[in-house]
Amino acid sequence: MSKVTLAAVVRYCDRVLGTARVQDYERAANGLQVENNGAVTRIAAAVDATLATVRLAAAAKADLLLVHHGLFWGPAHPWTGKRRELIRCLIEHNLAVYSSHLPLDAHPRLGNNARLCAALGLRRYAASTLTTGCSLAFRPRPNLTGKPGSATPVRHGG
Repeated sequence: MSKVTLAAVVRYCDRVLGTARVQDYERAANGLQVENNGAVTRIAAAVDATLATVRLAAAAKADLLLVHHGLFWGPAHPWTGKRRELIRCLIEHNLAVYSSHLPLDAHPRLGNNARLCAALGLRRYAASTLTTGCSLAFRPRPNLTGKPGSATPVRHGG
């Protein structure tokens, strides 16, 4: 089984997603949230970093869990009950966690909104900038030519 370093995967994700450039909520820690021993051979992905998804990733023998909603949204303490079990499971199974919230939302090719536009067959759309300063919404303009699946770009300042 081939493996890559955790540091290389983190650098790649940070570069592709523009993690350092996107301002997120104050407590949303984008990027590497929990490290493992430094090697990645199998990656799991989930929307949320919950005890259930950590257990599933561990059962799949993943050593990196990529998530949209990471571990840190509110006060990061105390680590009791299910939170204690979650961190125990991560450490016991050598499972790293990488989270990307608004950097993934805002990505013009990989982001949730961009992928939804692609799934709907929209070929032309423009990003809408919200108060965060990054593009989170894609707004198609109705096609006046009658051709299905196309939209004209909308200019939107922010």
